[in-house]
Amino acid sequence: MTDGVAKTTLFRNCDWIVAWDEAAQSHTYLRNADFVIQGADIVHVGEGYSGPVDDEVDASRMMIIPGFVNVHSHPGHEPGWKGMLEELGSPRLGQSSLYEFMPVFQIGPEYTRPALRVAASELLKSGVTTICDLGRPRETWADEYAETGIRAVLWGMFRSGPWKTTNGHSVEYDLDPATGDRLLREAIDIADAASKHPSGRITGFIGPAQIDTCTEGQIRDALDAARERNQPIQIHAAQSIVEFQEIMRRYGSTPIEWLDKIGALGPDTIIGHCIFLNDHPWLHWPHANDFERLRDSGAQVAHCPVVFARRGIALNTLSRYVKAGIRCGIGTDSFPHNMLDELRMACYAGRIVAGSFTASTTRDAFMAATAVGADMIRRPDLGRLAPGCKADFSVVDMNNPYMQPDYEPIRSLVYSANDRAIKDVYVDGLQVVRNGEVLNFDIDEDLDMLRRGQAEAIAAAPQRDWAGRGLEELSPRVFPTRNG
Repeated sequence: MTDGVAKTTLFRNCDWIVAWDEAAQSHTYLRNADFVIQGADIVHVGEGYSGPVDDEVDASRMMIIPGFVNVHSHPGHEPGWKGMLEELGSPRLGQSSLYEFMPVFQIGPEYTRPALRVAASELLKSGVTTICDLGRPRETWADEYAETGIRAVLWGMFRSGPWKTTNGHSVEYDLDPATGDRLLREAIDIADAASKHPSGRITGFIGPAQIDTCTEGQIRDALDAARERNQPIQIHAAQSIVEFQEIMRRYGSTPIEWLDKIGALGPDTIIGHCIFLNDHPWLHWPHANDFERLRDSGAQVAHCPVVFARRGIALNTLSRYVKAGIRCGIGTDSFPHNMLDELRMACYAGRIVAGSFTASTTRDAFMAATAVGADMIRRPDLGRLAPGCKADFSVVDMNNPYMQPDYEPIRSLVYSANDRAIKDVYVDGLQVVRNGEVLNFDIDEDLDMLRRGQAEAIAAAPQRDWAGRGLEELSPRVFPTRNG
């Protein structure tokens, strides 16, 4: 800042800019154009800039892209599961790992901050500038994110109680509505406090954790509180066959039908995953019209393809939803926290499910990860490169061999280069990644903590597992291990 005026930085003669076309409501490529930020804001995207500048960058071998908006993630514990859950699902619980295995491998709350920092490092290096963290509300949450430099929506989840299995083929719920009511009030208070964080990059939202762990009243109350704050709620629903059957058992409705019946299916609701509609290939349930009901409601979907692909599960399909007008964003959900992995998997998985190379397009995936995701959290100043938007963006190194030849640079980034080509990242006009390395924090100690947390979870596995199994039985290594 010079004499009270925010610093102006010019990226001169950018090879490519993925700029926002307001009239078309879409991105467009600009070639050999200038990109200018002043403080936290974008002030110029286009032909030759002639105004005063404080810093000038030769961008002739760079592509500037909007920062990704990760609409659904659980970074407070899932980095601790690396190596354990990639090939693990319950064969008698719809191939999900939610009910039998995730509770067994949960790391302790003392490892939340290290896990969050490791995830934030991965996200930033893959071009994510905004994360939506669906996690456990806590007073230190906003400070934990502020020190990383990323922009964060802290979606405080609450529920009336957990699930469990005692036999590997049925799920039980230990629900106490009074506890859920208390946790809802706490989530609201912590969300309001987070929104006042002095960094200006943190916002608190409210989220009923899962459709099968919250009461109708809790979902309605959360929705009312969110509407008072001009925010959406986010809830996990239609995420497993077990959940589909449980909601049918309780209410005689599909999850989508029940949300509609209680007045919670609409533009103020984001549904985490929303895979198992009645017409999903894994379900034979012709007695509903979930897809049309979802389409007509204006409800939105947080699509997280990688974690489900691990278990042979996929949305049917991204572009089918998008063509119907169902707004979809992209989230990482679990590890690895790499947004470009999610974009690539969204395209590949959709095409495999539909048996068509047109079923999930790169355009739909990239839009979901940028402008559409930003709109879902009601931030039209994010996910776009246009004057007046926040200076949240990434610099792609066009000299990277994986980016060449460069006929179609977004395809090259998504399908070939991945995060190897993400050189620099800026959030709110401040550089947070330089030459592929995060600047604001170091994760060496956090990785040590995560190793300790994982070791403790492994040691406790036989006591947590319904059948008393250890890790080697639950999740055998790829190859046998021997000393020497």
